[in-house]
Formats: sequence, C-alpha cells, structure tokens
Amino acid sequence: MNNSGTVTLNEGNFEEEVTRSSKPVLVDFWAEWCGPCKLIAPLLDEIAKEKGDAVKVAKVDVDQNQSLSARYNIRAIPTLLFFKDGQLRDQVTGMTSKKDLLGRIEALA
Repeated sequence: MNNSGTVTLNEGNFEEEVTRSSKPVLVDFWAEWCGPCKLIAPLLDEIAKEKGDAVKVAKVDVDQNQSLSARYNIRAIPTLLFFKDGQLRDQVTGMTSKKDLLGRIEALA
C-alpha cells in the first residue's frame, strides 16, 4: 500500500520518521483486511501528493506492528494519529472526509 508519497512505518523506523520529524506527521493505522482502511487510503495518498512539502503521511500495518498499535492504544481501524514536534496532537478513528483531514493538518501548523 505504499505507492504514493507515503512512508511505511514499523517499530524500527517509527521514532526517526515520526517523533524526530521536522514537519507534522499523519500516521494511518490500517490492515489489509479492513474495508474502511481501503476506502480512506486514496484520500491519504492524495494528501501525501498535494501536501507532501508540509506534512508527512505514514502508514502502520497493525497486523505486522502490534507493539506500535498497543503503544498508541489502537482499538479500531482505521485510526489516524496527528503528530507535531514528536507529540500526539489529534486523533480520528474511522472514516472521515478529505476536508476534515486537511483542516486537522492545517491546525497543526
């Protein structure tokens, strides 16, 4: 699921890509078997392409990264976490609109 401007995250690169990032990071916790995850993925890909200079869009496969899912208390997917300066600032669980996501990203600026 990494064919746009998104970064694939795992336990090994999470700290570097998210908590040490110089720009805000939107992290999508998803799974291959999750229908809503597949519906929101194109929106995230568009945001990554359109706003890539202002925000990093990253994805965590919950099946392959269970410790990250537990660390951030992910109970339902898709869950989108918004980080700025290494701190969790916002969260959305389930489907939402591109407009809502862009508004949340802009609020981080």
